[in-house]
Amino acid sequence: MQIELLETFLDLMETKSFNRTAERLSLTQSTVSGRIHTLETTLGRKLFTRSRAGTQPTPAGYRLLDHARTLRHQWNEARRSVQSTGNFTQSMRIGMQHDLASSHIGDWVTGFRKVLPDAAFYVELDFSNQMSIDLLAGEIDLSIMFTPKNLPDLHHEHIGELAYRMISSTAVHLNDIEPQSYIFTNYSAAFDKVHRQVVANLAEAPLSSGQNITVCGLLSSLGGTAYVLEASAEEMVATGDFDFVRGAPRIPQSVYFAVHLRNRHSHIHRRLLESVRKQLSGA
Repeated sequence: MQIELLETFLDLMETKSFNRTAERLSLTQSTVSGRIHTLETTLGRKLFTRSRAGTQPTPAGYRLLDHARTLRHQWNEARRSVQSTGNFTQSMRIGMQHDLASSHIGDWVTGFRKVLPDAAFYVELDFSNQMSIDLLAGEIDLSIMFTPKNLPDLHHEHIGELAYRMISSTAVHLNDIEPQSYIFTNYSAAFDKVHRQVVANLAEAPLSSGQNITVCGLLSSLGGTAYVLEASAEEMVATGDFDFVRGAPRIPQSVYFAVHLRNRHSHIHRRLLESVRKQLSGA
């Protein structure tokens, strides 16, 4: 069976629209219809019904869903496992939240290489939503993220915590901040919930970002006030150009290790998890 058929089926199960799936996969609608027809012919069952009310999966479509996800994941894992890794015995693709890379990527990769000295590592920086999608599809082997997604076939473990601190080149106290000099940050859903409570009057700030490195760059260039990672805050305060803002609470951010459900007991994945946990805790 061609993997493209399953990819098209899975996307259509999500969109419930032949037009939308065609757009998302950069295909014509007739190609989408043709692939679904081929899959239905192969299985001998209708997978979707189309009417004025829209496209709806049939009972057979729902029964195929979990199998299709598993087949796609296994195919992508198999494809990557046989691709050339040069002189290395295996390759590991790791997704990492953007903000974690700025202060942890070197230590973590060093830890990974101690666990698997004969492996080639590819590290991709991304956000939690995309990493979850890539884990489901088998495009990455594991991820370290801020926001676990309640998706089938994904396994998450809480492995530690970071924190963000508010610093400023202009304000001494939380009540002194002027909206035009504030950089509104949204690093994760959990951070955003607490952040908005702290700075409810600053939500309409003219600048905003979801990456620590970007916010640090903006502060260094323009001055102003913002939350940044605690390690970054300490470095910037040490320059003498910034101070911690009094009255602004430290905002914690949980960190999660995520893998496909099939790999939750894998010896290799567990060893990599423990390496990350030790690095995060400073052990």
